[in-house]
Amino acid sequence: MTNAEQLLWRHLRAHRLCGEKFRRQHPIGPYIVDFMHFGARLIIEADGGQHNGSATDAVRDTWLRTRGFKVLRFWNDEILSNVDVVLEVILGDIAERFPSPPAPLPPGRGEIADFYRYGFL
Repeated sequence: MTNAEQLLWRHLRAHRLCGEKFRRQHPIGPYIVDFMHFGARLIIEADGGQHNGSATDAVRDTWLRTRGFKVLRFWNDEILSNVDVVLEVILGDIAERFPSPPAPLPPGRGEIADFYRYGFL
């Protein structure tokens, strides 16, 4: 792994993104992706200069998108110099895919006592 991949993996592995679980160097079909989150169907790629405008990456991204995955690509220098911003982008994408649960009922509502009170038990 590159220095950028190691840095990003340290953050992802430590579950610093709301406890979300990522895998690294995971095979999907004919490809091995840098990082992935199965539940969010999110793939994260850390790229060096060799990926600039790569036709191979475009084909790969298209193949992954047709299977329901979203691909986020970050440059190595972007990860090394702004890892907090990169993590915010990743977390924002996960939050879009997993909206927060509804607010809990106010105290005294929906409790077992209500079932007794209204004669359901």
